[in-house]
Amino acid sequence: MTVWRERQPLILASQSAVRKSLLVNAGIAVETVPADIDERKIQQGSGLTDPGQVAALLAAEKAKFISAKHPERYVVGADQTLALGERLFSKPADLAAATAHIKTLSGQTHTLHSAVSVAKDGTALFSHVSVARMTMRSLTDSEIAAYIGEAGAAVTSSVGAYQLERTGVHLFERIEGDHFTILGLPLLPLLGFLRSRNLLAV
Repeated sequence: MTVWRERQPLILASQSAVRKSLLVNAGIAVETVPADIDERKIQQGSGLTDPGQVAALLAAEKAKFISAKHPERYVVGADQTLALGERLFSKPADLAAATAHIKTLSGQTHTLHSAVSVAKDGTALFSHVSVARMTMRSLTDSEIAAYIGEAGAAVTSSVGAYQLERTGVHLFERIEGDHFTILGLPLLPLLGFLRSRNLLAV
């Protein structure tokens, strides 16, 4: 069953299987068209350093980039940043970098800023940023090695080197924030916008 009212599916400008599943599980017809943009170049060119502003910018740029190529289609862009104090993290390049990430975050509270944007015909129509605070347990080297060994290459696919919906949940002692925010898509604000456009049946 779909609650999506448009003839053509909503486009998700992301290759994230988790983001797609959140939309599909909400009854929305979705087509994925990843946005091939140079995120670091865009961020550096903007001069922005605030994690929330960076996430909002990149989410909007992804949505606008894909929507310009697909006229009259609604496109969702999303982005997530991780900050520990003033330090912004990028996705780890390999398992060694993921191990270093976890060691740095161990025993600390970091923030996730998850942004979502909706665009049509190359113009952003909606933007929202949600924040979650994640407190990681103080982990020993052997615990980190065990986690990396269990999680495998998946640790390189997320900025924090963890997936909370999988074995990454073992790393934490406290979480403050919306579950969808942590997964990288502020779903409730997005659904609210789509509903305001009469794009959903419920």
